Amino acid sequence: MDSNKNLKKFCRFSVDARTYSGAVRGNMVDIVEGDLFGDLSDIRMSFPVDHVKFLPPIMPTKIWCVGVNYMGHMREMGHEPPKEPLIFMKPRTTVVGSGDPVRIPEWAGRVDYEGELAAVIGKRCRNVSEFEALSFVKGYTCYNDVTARDLQTDNHWIRAKGFDTFGPLGPSILVTEKMPDETKITTRLNGSVMQQDTLASMIFPVRQIISYISRFATLEPGDVIATGTPAGIGRVKPGDRVEVEIEGIGSLINPFISD
Repeated sequence: MDSNKNLKKFCRFSVDARTYSGAVRGNMVDIVEGDLFGDLSDIRMSFPVDHVKFLPPIMPTKIWCVGVNYMGHMREMGHEPPKEPLIFMKPRTTVVGSGDPVRIPEWAGRVDYEGELAAVIGKRCRNVSEFEALSFVKGYTCYNDVTARDLQTDNHWIRAKGFDTFGPLGPSILVTEKMPDETKITTRLNGSVMQQDTLASMIFPVRQIISYISRFATLEPGDVIATGTPAGIGRVKPGDRVEVEIEGIGSLINPFISD
């Protein structure tokens, strides 16, 4: 299987306590062997989607995030338009897959969902132009930048956003360099639509974000860049269920529980 031409949606999953790499094909998941960043081969064995447990499609080398990157979210947070991308990072220990619980510590106060598009870097790059930036992207996936909102007010963003399990990722990576501007991102809380917008509403598009970060830090294969959330953020409580759906990728679904 040529990973650039035939593989459309890469995933990692488990069945009967065994872990596999896979390619999502409609309602089936095909087992593949090899490296997402190299060659992949189909070993001609498949499972129905509802028979597998999706894992994070990648364990990021680094997790870069962009704050206040949709006009609607900027207004609801009471911010002025940023002059340049607002960049922060989250630790790898935040990462969980679709279906995994997000644990809310009692002392964290208000905790919010933030549905986002995440870009996966496919090739090492440094100081790249906006024109060439997308050629370093391997694909895209869904992300939930879970945030302890009360703790964010003191500007300690790494604490507010860095709790274990506060970075659900998945369920698959759509292998492509560019997502269409009209792609819709939707976040549902217990089945009700809370966020919905298109990627065209980003203040800083993906190519500009990649170019900006690469000016001061080398981006490496496996780096994930979460590109900001639309308007409609809201509180989530133990017992709630959040779904982040992005057209062409799928739905990232996570229950929230007490820690």
